[in-house]
Amino acid sequence: MKLEHHRSAINRLKTVRGHLDAVIGMVEDQRYCPEIMKQVSALQGSLEKVNRVLLQNHVETCVVRAVDEGRSAEIVDELLETLRYTPGVTGPTTAHMEATS
Repeated sequence: MKLEHHRSAINRLKTVRGHLDAVIGMVEDQRYCPEIMKQVSALQGSLEKVNRVLLQNHVETCVVRAVDEGRSAEIVDELLETLRYTPGVTGPTTAHMEATS
């Protein structure tokens, strides 16, 4: 993993962890549901940003290497499968909607 992407992903995830602890506290304190939902949406957005950083790193490293090695079809299939579970990049899919319901 490129150092810049590694640092970005770790920092974002640590921020999410702190934010998640705060949201757990909100639920434990039985705060007003719309307030909690707003924070959950913010957490989802933060996690999607982590996914974008990871995707960027993957394309810049693993995908480029696979193409150089002549494994284009394999890496494209892998990438498409990965994106299937990344609605922040591709939009909601049936698989994502089923997994979240």
